[in-house]
Amino acid sequence: MRVRAITIALTTLCFLSTGLAPPLHAQPPTGGPCVQITAECKQAGFEANGAKMGIGLAVDCIRPIIAGTQQRKQATKPLPQIDPKIVAACKAQRPNFGRGGEAQ
Repeated sequence: MRVRAITIALTTLCFLSTGLAPPLHAQPPTGGPCVQITAECKQAGFEANGAKMGIGLAVDCIRPIIAGTQQRKQATKPLPQIDPKIVAACKAQRPNFGRGGEAQ
């Protein structure tokens, strides 16, 4: 666990020093409603491979938002507040968004 935290800290430091990391106070996400939902979930701390830790991007954030349901019991972070109009627009654009590999 300690090695993982050090690795994350060093990786973050490298990204910050090269300018590849997003700004700390980024502008609202653009690129369509589904991209906005994904960005909000990531900003809230959900991760693509975080399902075992209760922070899965698709299973713990995107799917409950799109389906309008509660998170699974294993979820450890609260859902971000997403405008219902954005959710509806995403569903209209990409009906299968959040299912399988469709989250990224």
